[in-house]
Amino acid sequence: MAENIYQSRFGAPREPNNRVNPGRGLVTVVNFVTVSDLRAVLFLAVCGLLMFLPGFFNIPPIDRDEARFAQATKQMVETGDFVDIRFQDEVRYKKPVGIYWLQAAAVETASSLGLPRAQVRIWLYRVPSLIGAIGAVLLTYWTALAFVTRRGAVLASLLLCSSVLLGVEARLAKTDAMLLLTVVAAMGALARVYLSWQRGEDPVHPPWAWPAIFWTAIAGGVLLKGPLILMFVVLTVGTLAIMDRSANWLWRLRPLWGVLWLLVLVLPWFIAIFWRAGDTFFSDSVGGDMLSKLANAQESHGAPPLTYFVLFWVTFWPGAPLAGMAAPAIWRARREPGVQFLLAWLIPSWIVFELVITKLPHYVLPLYPAIAILIAGALERRILSRSWVIRGAAWWFAIPAITSVIAVIAAINFTHQPVFLAWPFVAVSLIFGLFAWWLYDDYRAERSLLNAVASSLFLGMAFYGVIVPALTPLFPSVEIARVLRNVVCVRPKAAAAGYHEPSLVFMTGTSTLLTDGSRAADFLLQGSCRFALVESRSERAFAQRAEAIGLRYDVAARVEGYNYSQGKQVSIAVFRSEGTR
Repeated sequence: MAENIYQSRFGAPREPNNRVNPGRGLVTVVNFVTVSDLRAVLFLAVCGLLMFLPGFFNIPPIDRDEARFAQATKQMVETGDFVDIRFQDEVRYKKPVGIYWLQAAAVETASSLGLPRAQVRIWLYRVPSLIGAIGAVLLTYWTALAFVTRRGAVLASLLLCSSVLLGVEARLAKTDAMLLLTVVAAMGALARVYLSWQRGEDPVHPPWAWPAIFWTAIAGGVLLKGPLILMFVVLTVGTLAIMDRSANWLWRLRPLWGVLWLLVLVLPWFIAIFWRAGDTFFSDSVGGDMLSKLANAQESHGAPPLTYFVLFWVTFWPGAPLAGMAAPAIWRARREPGVQFLLAWLIPSWIVFELVITKLPHYVLPLYPAIAILIAGALERRILSRSWVIRGAAWWFAIPAITSVIAVIAAINFTHQPVFLAWPFVAVSLIFGLFAWWLYDDYRAERSLLNAVASSLFLGMAFYGVIVPALTPLFPSVEIARVLRNVVCVRPKAAAAGYHEPSLVFMTGTSTLLTDGSRAADFLLQGSCRFALVESRSERAFAQRAEAIGLRYDVAARVEGYNYSQGKQVSIAVFRSEGTR
């Protein structure tokens, strides 16, 4: 192309402040925040809080991964052992220790401040994910400044902030939001080093800041999810080296000092876990977890190639329609240094994920900032494809409409009422989505995007803030824990038969025994203040064993619900002992 679409803005003079035009609607918000980086950062942080806080505190623990992570952290806090990772008596060596340390820090801080029952408040374990999500949004702004103007960087950050996938991960006590933060930090530093080389800047005294950010982010990513962060970096660097027929710019990362710093940060825990468990951690995490996903559908999460491409149009909403509109121009500009770097970040890793047998939607999340920045560059130059306008922009209205229908069906099915409090938020979301669709043209794309972002905000308020917490039958562990808290005896103990979800262990206590119906009866016989949590399919075995050992019992409560992990209705009786006959 005759003109570079993605100019490298790092180190360039600041663009003049845009005069605010009150008649331009929501787009004036972007004009306002481009006055300074500080205002942009504050604006994006507030947007992140508005996007991610609905439902953050009142959505119960989600099975199974979130509850497993939280329970393993809870056991670290209970035992004071911050090296080993366990779920009850079983080792949990799928991921390194990083996320557990961050969650434990949040819980310990809350406990020290006097928050009652801090160890069973799931939102405390989600705090690192919230910080990671907002941090990733801010780092996307910082990274985007190497490619586009400050205005474009704000738009790119809003695209990521409002995306469906990041909204989900910000509310889950898992590794992925924090991993995203480390990846964006590493790639932002890598981009600046690469683009400085492309501009021919002095290589004799390269700055220390970029290598320091890069290697520290790599260390953080390794402690969070092992070598996965290295895949993004290696594939990006390898692709650029092939395209440029040179990788001399890597010396600007000060690799000798950087690798030493990386080892200083990550080796202590890896040595400690090796001292504790030998090579069990490495065989379980690398061989049993990571490599097995390449050839097998781990935990029934297999899917064919192009699955992520199909899911993208929902998980990156509301930015996904603009991705389709921007794709032709981006491809035409693929040999420009900025576009080349972003595509090297995006395409090779995306192909790997499509080819891997095991697929989960969040795997491609670290690639979404690259897409957001590419879209922002196309938005700035108003070069979106007209052929996508009618079909693509309609997606801004279609997603809220489809979600509303699903929410109505789910609410009626599980709560037998339509959750009226959610519908004003849904209605506002539909209105903004409709405006984004109707008002779209090449010269008002930013305004349409901001309407779509507002639609995403109100949809999140309805779905996460009102509808999901109201679906109480989906969370039987919460009701079971409430029953046990209301008993008159001190420190009740429980055994669960037939219903073994991790959320139950998290809510009712680490000592909760996961067993079968027969052994649950034996457990109930062994002392007072004991309860057997028996799912209906295990009640027959429980009753037969109780008869055989002369156990008298009655039903303290019965909890009806739906086990979404297994896709079936559950009915759980809470039995308590009345002694023996």
